[in-house]
Amino acid sequence: MTHPLSDRINSLPASATLAMAAKARELRAEGKDIIGLSLGEPDFNTPDFIKDAAIEAVNENYNSYTPVDGYGELKEAICVKFKRDNDLDYKPNQIVVSTGAKQSIANVMQVLLNPGDEVLLPCPYWVSYSAIATLCEATSVEIRSSIETNFKITPEQLEAAITPKTKLILFNSPNNPSGVIYSEAEYRALAAVLEKYPQIYVMSDEIYEHINYDVKPFSLAAIESLYDRTITVNGLAKAFAMTGWRIGYIGAPEWIAKACTKMQGQITSGTNCIAQRAAISAVLAPISKIQYMVDEFKTRRGIVIDLLKEIDGFKVNIPDGAFYVFPDVSAFFGKTIQGVTINNASDFALFILEKANVATVTGDAFGAPDCIRISYAASELQIREAIKRIKEALS
Repeated sequence: MTHPLSDRINSLPASATLAMAAKARELRAEGKDIIGLSLGEPDFNTPDFIKDAAIEAVNENYNSYTPVDGYGELKEAICVKFKRDNDLDYKPNQIVVSTGAKQSIANVMQVLLNPGDEVLLPCPYWVSYSAIATLCEATSVEIRSSIETNFKITPEQLEAAITPKTKLILFNSPNNPSGVIYSEAEYRALAAVLEKYPQIYVMSDEIYEHINYDVKPFSLAAIESLYDRTITVNGLAKAFAMTGWRIGYIGAPEWIAKACTKMQGQITSGTNCIAQRAAISAVLAPISKIQYMVDEFKTRRGIVIDLLKEIDGFKVNIPDGAFYVFPDVSAFFGKTIQGVTINNASDFALFILEKANVATVTGDAFGAPDCIRISYAASELQIREAIKRIKEALS
């Protein structure tokens, strides 16, 4: 039976990461021992000082509707954070707090994009960027990279991708899925191209900024020529282990912030009051309070890379941040293993799910069809067992 759903929803792809997680849950329900390395979710509990702030807010009877763009105290705290961590000068009227950074991104794209506009996506990119562009009736234009270029694009590639229809470009550093971090010099070289095209807006997704391994990320909005057309996106989900609290935010030109507030006011209105009060403590906290998580992720990164290098056919780079590795597995394409022919990364991810009971995500979803994403937001025991299973399934 065909249901009368809108063209809008019918054109929207399902999230590949959520689809793989759902498939893993389905197999677990059948009694299979699935190790999940597909979701981008820290396996730590939210720090106690943040939970204490939430409890205090409950006891102080915060229970009413919140301002659409966020509590004033939280917006002021975010301004402090931007100056402290990124050397960015934002005022509270340039900040909008949303229900997760995904909503922040969707708000910006909804208020900037018209049908037919082009959105540049340096590959690899987070799966939802292209889907949200589709929802806005815009066209995604991929700028390809590879493991040989350390998953970064060049100024020449950027210039070649720009057309009169280009309206927005999305950068994500530290990057999901590759973990790479663009240096200040690399960003300034790309900015030199964008300076020629003042009609192009820039979104800088910095959600993983605090999960870095001795390579400090640089904010695009710190480049003076780009400040007035850059939207800086951030949130608390990753570095503070607050995925379920749903707090994201932007720093942006005031006119964009006002437009996002208008959009959000008709969709979800203000973000959860208790989560916002807790978020004040999180954004004002010194980074040292979450360093134990970063240190653990760095240890796991080393374990994952060492183990993957032992598997013939895997090409691995060393990620600078986030909690993913993004190996190139194209050496397996065209091969038949255990009676299964692997033609692409999607086939490969499905193969190791069904034969090794390990859930990963195909690189097709990230604009990198030769790769798969493996999350190391899991225990060392799970990581070692998962890669042992993958190696045995492929041998």
